Amino acid sequence: MEATKILIDEHRVIERVLAVLEKAADRLEVDQGVQADYFLNAAEFIKGFADGCHHRKEEGVLFPAMEAAGIPRQGGPIGVMLAEHEEGRRLTRLMRAAAEKLAAGEPAAKAEVITNARAYTRLLHQHIAKEDQVLFPMAERVIQLSAQDKLAEDFERVEREETGEGVHEKYLALVDRLELQMQG
Repeated sequence: MEATKILIDEHRVIERVLAVLEKAADRLEVDQGVQADYFLNAAEFIKGFADGCHHRKEEGVLFPAMEAAGIPRQGGPIGVMLAEHEEGRRLTRLMRAAAEKLAAGEPAAKAEVITNARAYTRLLHQHIAKEDQVLFPMAERVIQLSAQDKLAEDFERVEREETGEGVHEKYLALVDRLELQMQG
């Protein structure tokens, strides 16, 4: 299904950030020159791309289509994914708040940044695996072919009307910058 391929491709972008976020947490832990701003930029990506672009498509388009095809929201995989989205948002807020404190000169916030960055990356690695290996194949089985094409169109509409023109590209450029900063 084209729609789930779009989401899977976005997962690969998110995984690029998870990889450098893990590396940044490791470097911060041993004082290898990672600044609080790095984590603020990572939080911006998470909020804007992972949540604003990607989760918006899942929560606003895919999950309702799966529900319409008979997959219940509560007590099943959709409910689990929604709960994990909320937990990811919470961890991102905590990481951002700790990074702001660290940037303001509070050295004790360093441990909070590291803890929340690592918790977020662990959560998202597991979450992405569940979606790629369980939820998306389930969607492909239950959503009729005619409706699958509409999902991809709706994803494009979300990008255009809700996320905004050029926003996706802005976050892809941010991923490149985050990776570049962690090289070496």
